[in-house]
Amino acid sequence: MGFLSDALSRIKPSATIVITQKARELKAEGVDVISLSVGEPDFDTPENVKEAAIAAIRRGETKYTPVSGIVPLREAIAKKFKRENDLDYKPSQTIVGTGGKQVIYNALLATLNPGDEVIIPRPYWVSYPEMVGLCGGTPVFVDTTMDDNFKLQAEPLERAITPKTKWIILNSPSNPSGAAYSRDEMKVITDVLMRHPHVWVLTDDMYEHLVYDDFKFVTPAQVEPNLYERTLTMNGVSKAYAMTGWRIGYAAGPEKLIKAMDFVQGQQTSGAASISQWAAVEALDGTQAHLDVFRKAFAERRELVVSMLNQTKYLKCPMPEGAFYVYPSCAEAIGKRTPGGKVIESDEDFVSELLSAEGVAAVHGSAFGLGPNLRISYATSNKVLEDACSRIQRFCGSLG
Repeated sequence: MGFLSDALSRIKPSATIVITQKARELKAEGVDVISLSVGEPDFDTPENVKEAAIAAIRRGETKYTPVSGIVPLREAIAKKFKRENDLDYKPSQTIVGTGGKQVIYNALLATLNPGDEVIIPRPYWVSYPEMVGLCGGTPVFVDTTMDDNFKLQAEPLERAITPKTKWIILNSPSNPSGAAYSRDEMKVITDVLMRHPHVWVLTDDMYEHLVYDDFKFVTPAQVEPNLYERTLTMNGVSKAYAMTGWRIGYAAGPEKLIKAMDFVQGQQTSGAASISQWAAVEALDGTQAHLDVFRKAFAERRELVVSMLNQTKYLKCPMPEGAFYVYPSCAEAIGKRTPGGKVIESDEDFVSELLSAEGVAAVHGSAFGLGPNLRISYATSNKVLEDACSRIQRFCGSLG
């Protein structure tokens, strides 16, 4: 009998964490490394949010909280969904977790049985299939294409649905591609789901506020109200409020599902950190003025990176609608040789050689289920991005 659980054999380590850690180690050794692998805004948490946290500490808000979250935060979440998404939820239909990842994991753990299938469009955030596997489910992948801007299409979705399908996970704007669904594009997907009433929708809206060029964000239950009773709408404060380290995610959905997730969380972590929850109240209820600043900066960075990558030999980079990632194809670099004679046989080879040769850390697209591509985060300054893209151009120019 082995000591470690067999469940560990069903999952892989997070490629984004592995590469980011490798970049940190190289930096610690004195190597000049630019890390474009981490999904984290370079902005500081807004001052009003930090002050709300300090005030909570001074008030003594330092005790255990209810498992599903403090009442003021659950009320703020309900107000946010009504104000921004035209979705009516009672506070009792909301839940707060230690980051969006925990919210998703708890929903899957509370609902999946062996043999249950979860549809995941590719490319996907690296944790989706691993969480499904850990919870005993079976991930079913549906490919998207660059020609369709990495957006799920109706016909392949229809083919993937079986009597065993329990969930579909939708992520718009997407990590890793930045693709976001317009209302018409989302309606195509919801129309398919309306024909299959046994399929539940788990929508990851973490990048909701980071959309550009007058793009209008929509979420599935908003587009198709008849999906309301079988949709879990997940969001959080990490990206739009630069609060990654505060670890607050939240969701709203049918009360029976929320109660089941509360049950799981009660024996797992209990409530999220009290101070972080009070900070999140201010994030949701307070001024949203910083969002325009964030969006303007990210939009400029997006333009810079897409332009420079499309001027790079062997790379093709579509323009994403949201988030802070680009997902260029490096297909034309496959089979090429580095000056040292190494043959680039995969996107993983590409990013490994890029890191070794030029000190630029990116994540290979095959880690997100679809390559040969690479994910580049532009959540850093224009100066750093220009330097990084120049290094990528130099690296690609050296291949032959």
